[in-house]
Amino acid sequence: MNINNTVKSKLDEKSLMLLIPQRSYLELVSIVIIIILFSFSLYFLSGFKLSYSDSNQTDNDQLIGVNMKGMYTSLNYERFPNVTITSDYYDKSFKLIKNIGLNHVRYVLYWEAYENNPTLFLQELENVANLADKWGLNMIYDNHQFHTSSWLDNKRGTGFPSFLFDKHLYSINSGVTTSSNSSTTELWWKNWWNRTITDKENTIDGWILQANFLKTLVKLLDTHNSTKGYEILNEPQVFSKDQWSKIGKYYENMINELRNHTNKTIVIDMTIPIKFHDPVINVTSENMAKIIPKDRNSIFKISLYGIPIDDNYQDRKLELLMNISKIANIPIYVGEWNNVNREKKLTEKNTDDVSKINSTNSDLTQNESDTLVNKFSSLKVYGWAFWNWNYVNTPPQNFNLINFATNGDILPTKYFYILKNSVDKLNMNMTSKT
Repeated sequence: MNINNTVKSKLDEKSLMLLIPQRSYLELVSIVIIIILFSFSLYFLSGFKLSYSDSNQTDNDQLIGVNMKGMYTSLNYERFPNVTITSDYYDKSFKLIKNIGLNHVRYVLYWEAYENNPTLFLQELENVANLADKWGLNMIYDNHQFHTSSWLDNKRGTGFPSFLFDKHLYSINSGVTTSSNSSTTELWWKNWWNRTITDKENTIDGWILQANFLKTLVKLLDTHNSTKGYEILNEPQVFSKDQWSKIGKYYENMINELRNHTNKTIVIDMTIPIKFHDPVINVTSENMAKIIPKDRNSIFKISLYGIPIDDNYQDRKLELLMNISKIANIPIYVGEWNNVNREKKLTEKNTDDVSKINSTNSDLTQNESDTLVNKFSSLKVYGWAFWNWNYVNTPPQNFNLINFATNGDILPTKYFYILKNSVDKLNMNMTSKT
């Protein structure tokens, strides 16, 4: 090494630095520091966003899928003891679902099914999650209730476990009428929103018990790539206008409990019934928006069982629910959809959405399916799930995408192909736009 050249180089650098005014030098250093801090800030914010939101879905993705019921996660295995599912049922089902262009399953499960047999419940659920990972599906796990509980309606009801029902206040099978007409059902929901429902020992309130159940689901499912989120409670019931804010407190409590354990999407459900011009519950967009607490990773689940056209009941219902989405600044998720014919004609004076379904006259045509799928696409909803993928054949027939043969084969119904055609057309339209 030439020592003279090295010394000269060092002297040249020193001379150069002396030529730069001190103030300019300090400004240059300040600018460099600001750039470095800004870069770190962007990195931090980007990382926070990815950790809070589920990175499985981008802004351009839309969940499109089906509702699915299980066996030990449901009560169907008790009511239909001769119907069982084979060990490869989920694998075959998920393959069919994926192959027709769907990416999502809203998995319906019941709290009372867990209490009935927690071991089999969790084993089945873990199998579902593992296979959903395999097939690359986005799963939303729905804590479902229908007619509140089998305690109140032992033929059709499912949901809340029996230990939440004081037999002196709520006699067994006393809620078999429609949910809006049963005084027993109304009393139970009133007490639920007032947070006075407890276990049989009267030691733990129901909200805490339900939160603990949901945390059990989170503990099992949250690490799975397929887990998109959790639905707190399917279609809770409202019976008076003073309950809107109480339902909001319930949802806020549940979200706060879950946010200590998961950053996945949390689903908040619309209430039922939706009856227009009823002063008792006063269903308005402003009132229902009161049930939705602030949470930046939540979505608002609605159900649509008809074609919204020409200012009919379904059209006014959809407008109401979309307004709630705007007021609360929350994405819409059509967690259930199909087309049904009801026994009672829906009019301005009689708009009860829990009217009895006419199974004989209910149907879903290709045009109706296309109309609904295109409607959801144009509204840019967060996602949708067709009702239903069920191994038990239930009325009406358009609720069944499959039949389950006694030898274990899954037999797609005509509604499976109707849905497939609608999805094919949707994908073709999206491809042509790009």
